[in-house]
Amino acid sequence: MADIENLKSYDPFQDTGNEELAAATQDSYVHIRIQQRNGRKSLTTVQGLPDKLDLKKILKAFKKVFSCNGCIVKDPELGAVLQVQGDQRKNAMDFLVKEQIVAKDQIKVHGF
Repeated sequence: MADIENLKSYDPFQDTGNEELAAATQDSYVHIRIQQRNGRKSLTTVQGLPDKLDLKKILKAFKKVFSCNGCIVKDPELGAVLQVQGDQRKNAMDFLVKEQIVAKDQIKVHGF
C-alpha cells in the first residue's frame, strides 16, 4: 500500500520555462475551419500551412480534386489563408495527410 505512485502532487499551472517551445508547437498546427455564409452556403478555411509550401499549387489541386472554387486570402495577423467553397473539412484533411503535406497529428479540424 505504501508505493502508490499516482498520488504525488503535481501543479498543472506551474511554468515549465519553455515558452518558446510552447509557442512554436501552438503555431505549428494547421487549422481547418468552416464559416457559414448565407443559407446553405459555407466556406472552408485552411490556415497555418508552412511558408515553404507553394499555396497556389495546393489550391489548384484542391479545386481540381474537390470540384469547387477557392482563393488565397492574405491576412496580416494569420498570414496566407486558403478559402474553398463548401464544407470541405474532411476532404482537405484527407488530402493534406494523403499527399504527406502535413502529419495527421498536426491538423485541427474546427466547426459544427
